[in-house]
Amino acid sequence: MAKDRTTYVCSNCGQESSKWIGRCPNCGQWNTFKQIRIPAGGTGDDSPVAAVAEAAGSTRKRNTPVRLSQIPDSEEPRLDMGDPELNRVLGGGLVRGSITLLGGEPGIGKSTLTLQTILHLPQMKVLYVSGEESAHQIRMRATRLDSSAHDNVYILCETQLEKIITEIANIKPQLIVIDSIQTMATDKIESSAGSVSQVRECAALLLHVAKTSGIPVILIGHINKDGILAGPKILEHIVDTVIQFEGDRHYMYRILRSIKNRFGSTSELGIYEMRQDGLRPVSNPSELLLSAEHEGLSGIAISSAVEGVRPFMVETQALVSSAAYGTPQRSATGFDQRRLNMLLAVLEKRVGFKIMQKDVFLNIAGGLRVTDLAMDLSVIAAILSSNVDTAIETGWCMCGEVGLSGEVRPVSRIQQRVSEAARLGFEHIIIPKFNAKEPGLSKQPIEIVAAAKVEDALKALFG
Repeated sequence: MAKDRTTYVCSNCGQESSKWIGRCPNCGQWNTFKQIRIPAGGTGDDSPVAAVAEAAGSTRKRNTPVRLSQIPDSEEPRLDMGDPELNRVLGGGLVRGSITLLGGEPGIGKSTLTLQTILHLPQMKVLYVSGEESAHQIRMRATRLDSSAHDNVYILCETQLEKIITEIANIKPQLIVIDSIQTMATDKIESSAGSVSQVRECAALLLHVAKTSGIPVILIGHINKDGILAGPKILEHIVDTVIQFEGDRHYMYRILRSIKNRFGSTSELGIYEMRQDGLRPVSNPSELLLSAEHEGLSGIAISSAVEGVRPFMVETQALVSSAAYGTPQRSATGFDQRRLNMLLAVLEKRVGFKIMQKDVFLNIAGGLRVTDLAMDLSVIAAILSSNVDTAIETGWCMCGEVGLSGEVRPVSRIQQRVSEAARLGFEHIIIPKFNAKEPGLSKQPIEIVAAAKVEDALKALFG
């Protein structure tokens, strides 16, 4: 009789080893190897994969090599989720047979977003599996989000994966939601739910269900203290799409960001506003991210940013003050801390402003985190405005990446940036000199100010 096999798996990257290793040879992390037990006969007819195939109603067939030219060149059919922001992040909708991982901090609104979405799909039969809440709690949230009755949504409060697969075969849903993957467990693995082996095995079985039956699966995952998805790194390799729900619970805005997408772009962004009755998609984020009352206030600069294909105006706030202690503080909220230090060094070395012994605090208004490099010019302008305590005149905005030599480097999608600024009523926009050569910019109802160096931009703003 065959015995169970014991192996060690890195919880960060999924590297396997026959013995425990202090430092993972693949990812270099320390103390990440966890012991898991693999049951005997994992490749026989009694294996979990065979059980899933039988429950899903699929039959095994022999795979043979196919010429690349013989594979049909057609787009994957997508399911409209009824949410324009979610459809944009997914690349146009949810692909049939795909498996999507939705991650986020506790209380950020992952379950609310998922439940709100499936309630707006009355034509689709949905199975919502919850391992964290009772059916009554889900009913209370559904009533708050949408008071109408929904006979198409089936609620199953279960954590044993074999029972869940049985119900999938009985109900035959068109969409499956698992909340959350860390609470699921299979009887084939002798470890507690949430362990490396359980998360990996449950995700693999659900992947097999999705691929063999064509039913899309949405997994809700937790975030650990380091801000990354909990569980083994192989979980992100298994799924087709990884999207992350971000935001500060003290603010009303939430960002849905794509980290991995096999069926679309990873640069798309969805913005929501948290309300009492749920999450409202924000089609025009500029109207929420710009403060109406900042005239005459120093340390505020407006930037024309782009995330994916969507342009929007972002308010950058900076505060520069004398260091109260020996070591000056550098703090950034919604912006990369290391890039802030680089821009301060450029401002000190190339422009000649002495801010070495001053505290610098930077904040992106609205609690959002923007990764567009075109924010550099507005960051420098806001810092200098606060340093000299001089407000930037109303009607000015800017975009441009700043290099280490103090030059203003060109940015992408300049037409969309200028059009968005003109649509919102801005009168002047500072852009890189290289981008000013693009045709069509002169027809925009806004003054274009070209800047080759940081000094040119600051001279246009402060004279």
